[in-house]
Amino acid sequence: MLSDLKRIIDQISRDKGIDRQLLIEALEEAVLSAAKKRYGLRRDIEVKFNDEFGEVELFQFRKVVEQVEDEQVEVSLEEAKRLDPEVELGDELGSKMENVSDLGRIAAQSAKQVIIQKMKDAERGVIFDMYRDRKGEIVNGIVQRFERGNMIINLGRTDALLPKKEQMPRRSYRQGDRIRAYLMDVRQDVREQQLILSRTCNEFLVKLFEMEVPEISEGIVKIINACREPGSRAKIAVASSEPDVDPVGACVGMKGSRVQNVVQELQGEKIDIVPWSPDPAKYVSNALAPAQVSMVVVDEDKRTLLVVVPDDQLSLAIGRQGQNVRLASQLLGWRIDVKSEQRYSRMTEAGFQSMMRVRGMSEKIAETLYDGGINTALELANVDEAELMKIIGISEVEAQLMKAEAARSVAAADQQDAEAESVTQPADGE
Repeated sequence: MLSDLKRIIDQISRDKGIDRQLLIEALEEAVLSAAKKRYGLRRDIEVKFNDEFGEVELFQFRKVVEQVEDEQVEVSLEEAKRLDPEVELGDELGSKMENVSDLGRIAAQSAKQVIIQKMKDAERGVIFDMYRDRKGEIVNGIVQRFERGNMIINLGRTDALLPKKEQMPRRSYRQGDRIRAYLMDVRQDVREQQLILSRTCNEFLVKLFEMEVPEISEGIVKIINACREPGSRAKIAVASSEPDVDPVGACVGMKGSRVQNVVQELQGEKIDIVPWSPDPAKYVSNALAPAQVSMVVVDEDKRTLLVVVPDDQLSLAIGRQGQNVRLASQLLGWRIDVKSEQRYSRMTEAGFQSMMRVRGMSEKIAETLYDGGINTALELANVDEAELMKIIGISEVEAQLMKAEAARSVAAADQQDAEAESVTQPADGE
């Protein structure tokens, strides 16, 4: 096993890119472990690799004594004199041990395991150093195998892990297929895959555009933000540092060539390219396109936007299962509430506002009541309980409570009006 070590060390160092000295240290440590198992754990043993002869040499150190009580750490004066005539009692005597090849099968196997582990540790260090500066890049690989839904991707020098949750939905790969992915993480102290890939993160979309659009890599066009629902739809917000460069046009490319290359890589994922604006109202109007926007009410403190659209544009603005408005909200980082013009007009009516002041009232319940013919808090307070139960599907007790709260709200509003009127009335004699 340990013959011709110099050639083996040189070959491993060259093929694996592992520092030669690290391999030698690993070999010495392995042989030391094996020697201690063979000769005793308390024995003071030192291992040295003789580079000139390509051999591993063992030395043991024992104390010179008159009478040996523990042969692992002591040597008699008589035996010590044969090794070194000038030695004296109490000295520490170092002597070369028998040939390493005599360590035995079990010890040799132990040494082999330590060497293999050290090689793996050293190779992990090499891989980490090689890829740590590439974190955040797109890498190319070949599908190697599948493990419990995860994909192992061969990058040439090493393998990387594409977890199931980072894979695009509705897309199947086979062994040997070529694949591109975003290098999301480079781990150092792990025994499994060090390199973690993703095809679903927002950064993958951004990097694909950087590769396709020269103006982005040159810094003329900047991607402000990106969000996506992988495999379905994505939005990116872009801005230009030069007034004569259209950021959207640059990303779309001639006849849509640039954006189509990205769409193709993302397996047909629809991509909306949105012009960024520092004005939240204009920005949200761009983000909800192609839907038209009639009005935007901005609440800077709560970071909320009330977007009013024509009645026939409501479903387009919201999107299928709310996808369009959901992605727009992620893109802006604001909460977006989309309402039709008819619904907004209703909300601003005095009667509707009076119902919204009733304690426990929600906008949804108020709209249901409005559709059922109850248009004010006063009408709610006076409506028949049976009719109220029928309109919004509540119990008799809940109907009684709602009517009582409506009556209390109406009374409070009347009192406020009376107080306001008394303040504006002129005093007697004026």
